[in-house]
Amino acid sequence: MPLEKSLEPAAPGLAWLALPEPSPHIPASLPIRSVCRIVRQMVSELILLLGDRVMLRRDRRRYACQVRQIAMYVCHVALRISLSDIGAAMGRDRSTVSHACHVVEDRRDDSAFDDFVAAVERLVTAAFGVSEMSVHD
Repeated sequence: MPLEKSLEPAAPGLAWLALPEPSPHIPASLPIRSVCRIVRQMVSELILLLGDRVMLRRDRRRYACQVRQIAMYVCHVALRISLSDIGAAMGRDRSTVSHACHVVEDRRDDSAFDDFVAAVERLVTAAFGVSEMSVHD
């Protein structure tokens, strides 16, 4: 049993969020919450690296939403983490994760976006040691 699940809440009445078990496609030593954060950070850094303009204040919300949606999609497709586990790790409902996956999948019709998401998938699978064979069964 992971350490996170065995801890008691600090004060009575506080909601205690149990972290989901790691997927068999990621290192067992990493909680899913950490994996999702790492993927989200990788997506964010890659978008900033490839972006050529200064982000305006009104663009920040859209940027954060796109980063989160791509990260959710990559966690589900490349790392085979369940929608429920991703939702719990990112503080969202599984239906929100499902919607994000559909949005990203629909956007993959654009070849530039598809190339970007494919690059993120390759980096994530390399970072977590997931073989390409298990990702694209």
